Amino acid sequence: MITIENKDQLVKNGVTKPNRKARALALNSLESALNAVDPIQLMKSKLLLKNSLLKVNGYSLDLRDFKNVYVIGGGKASGSMAEALEQILGQYVTNGLVNIPHGSKHKTGIIKFQEASHPVPDKSGVEGTYRMLRIAEQAKKQDLLICLISGGGSSLMPLPRGEITINDKKEITDALLKCGATINEINTVRKHISDFKGGWLAKKAYPATVLNLILSDVVGDPLDFIASGPTVPDSTTFSDAIKALKKYGLWDKAPVIIKKVLSDGQKSLVPETPKANDKAFKKVFNVIIGNNRFASLAVCEHLRSAGLNTLLLTSTLEGEARHAGVMLASIAREVFISGNPVSKPAGIIAGGETTVTVTGKGLGGRNQEISLAAALKMGGMDGAVVASLSTDGLDGPTDAAGAIADGKTMSRAAEMDLNPEKFLSENDSYSFFSKLGDLIFTGPTGTNVNDVSIVVVL
Repeated sequence: MITIENKDQLVKNGVTKPNRKARALALNSLESALNAVDPIQLMKSKLLLKNSLLKVNGYSLDLRDFKNVYVIGGGKASGSMAEALEQILGQYVTNGLVNIPHGSKHKTGIIKFQEASHPVPDKSGVEGTYRMLRIAEQAKKQDLLICLISGGGSSLMPLPRGEITINDKKEITDALLKCGATINEINTVRKHISDFKGGWLAKKAYPATVLNLILSDVVGDPLDFIASGPTVPDSTTFSDAIKALKKYGLWDKAPVIIKKVLSDGQKSLVPETPKANDKAFKKVFNVIIGNNRFASLAVCEHLRSAGLNTLLLTSTLEGEARHAGVMLASIAREVFISGNPVSKPAGIIAGGETTVTVTGKGLGGRNQEISLAAALKMGGMDGAVVASLSTDGLDGPTDAAGAIADGKTMSRAAEMDLNPEKFLSENDSYSFFSKLGDLIFTGPTGTNVNDVSIVVVL
């Protein structure tokens, strides 16, 4: 079971009885979301092995038809996925290697692990990715390559293209993360400076059969953007990558070698990423085993069973985090005043992934910023809560998963002489909620399907 470590204290921080009840409902439902997308349980529910026949999402593969079964992959959930896969397939697995975040703990007998850095790549990630590529390249026509792909895979599976170095990739990745670029824009650049992502893994594994088991962390589940799509056709081009960098004023600041590779690619001097007409993709099977909608629907079910009228607003939320926070608070106030769009007691869920354009020098993450912006608009509503959480347990560059706010957050802040507007302008939501004791802590959850935000109005 994945739990919120400080749930009891977060509930107690509610000044009134209605606020404490609303907090408990919101936090319990967030726990239900995390457990609904537990990778081990998802793998075991989606994969069925009977005798030698492996069935997954309508596909059937007879493992006796393959001489070897290799396993590779990377991401925040890929370690747990590897554990489950080895439990399901047992001795059918020949060999395997999966890149996982530093500090992750998993137990397998055949599949090995390489710890690497996230969200900014490191040399350990390069080493592991190179070893995975060697496994893929040695796979033959009669072999099966199973790829375990989850959110975080882009940074955990780095293999710089050409003369680009890992330090070059670190520099551009860090800049993209801070400028407010969407994950799709970030991954467009990553794919075109990589020898592994953007379909290259499938190209190099051909003629082996490839089965991708994917836990999606990208809004709308576009396969070529999840972990930058190492085994699926790439829908973007070198021109798109250059456009993304110019959009955020990063082109002139980018490392010279990255600009050269992208410019040469735009001029067709280096090969474009593999596209849908490439024969390699005819032997690739893609299965999404879980996504944000799974988590969001679990929240709906939990709140409904607790007697609330529920609404799944979206599982594709995007945009600036602070704007999303204002929107959620506005919905909470509408429910509080008029009973629209659902009558009280109400639970409204919005899943997805927002962005933060960093202009201040503070510490925080998307979900903490959502909650802080919401708190500014929630004064006077008793029994109303907005809670937002990153399902991987790490919100931005912090050890918190998110934060919770209610109608008394602003008055509590005033009593402590805290200026919430100043904290928001400095992108310092972590410090604000730390002082109030309203950060949500789960620790690394071993899963990753974006974020879940909850509005509860009693």
